[in-house]
Amino acid sequence: MSAPPRRVTEVAVAEADALISLPAGVLDDILARVGLRDAVRTSALSRAWRRRWEALPSLDLDFPRPRGDKGASKGLRAVDSVLLRCPGRVRRFYAYLDRLYAGRIDDWLLVFSRRGLGVFNLISIDGFLVLPSAVFSCASLTTLRLYGCAVPLLPAGFGGFPELRNLAPINVRFQEHGQYQLEEIIATSPLLKELLLWDMEIAGDFAEWVIQAPNLRHLNIRAAEDLGWKIRELPCLHSAEIDIQDYLGDRDFAKFLAGFSSITKLVICTRHSPVHTNALNLDCFSK
Repeated sequence: MSAPPRRVTEVAVAEADALISLPAGVLDDILARVGLRDAVRTSALSRAWRRRWEALPSLDLDFPRPRGDKGASKGLRAVDSVLLRCPGRVRRFYAYLDRLYAGRIDDWLLVFSRRGLGVFNLISIDGFLVLPSAVFSCASLTTLRLYGCAVPLLPAGFGGFPELRNLAPINVRFQEHGQYQLEEIIATSPLLKELLLWDMEIAGDFAEWVIQAPNLRHLNIRAAEDLGWKIRELPCLHSAEIDIQDYLGDRDFAKFLAGFSSITKLVICTRHSPVHTNALNLDCFSK
């Protein structure tokens, strides 16, 4: 014979209250592992659990696109309430954003910049999202991945991203002379290890700019036209994948390859044979 529903509820509450007597660090680890949504649901376990999730020292805000859904996650509606009730650090923000929530990202970034945001992964699914300049105030970022965003000009006094390890602007639009902005972002990220530049758009005429990152290990570039990038001071570069398509025709291919002289793995994809190859010297790749 099964126990009556009231007895089952009483047992569940007693077990939950016994669990909450564990050390705070253990409880934080449990709630962090179950995810924010289920952590909030523990409020229904008993009175002792009602506000326990609000004491979490850090938050991971993950809002992937629902399978089969064309819009953004409805869970984004709770972000303001969560940030208001839980003052802990925001370690990660990962979201697919549409126009409905695009207007909130400015306020969220202002909060994130004060909460030690580490990972910012934003995908716009409803046209190009104009990224607020507040993103440049998030000095604690270790990963910055953007898709479908329009990047504003760097604010005066931009101090760089001293903790950034991974930078990936994908299908991103920069304003005129935005290549120099990207150059500054890379140069002021001394710990940068992985750089992925895919399908970027830079307004204005062609202009050369430099990729300079002393700790960069992996470089991946894909573009339909020449964005003018040059390589300088990449002593730690281990691998590079360059999809050059039609845009290397006017470059000196020997000088282009010389920039990768210390590399272990180099993959180049192009539709045309390079020119200026008579000076090509492959001795630097004999290691």
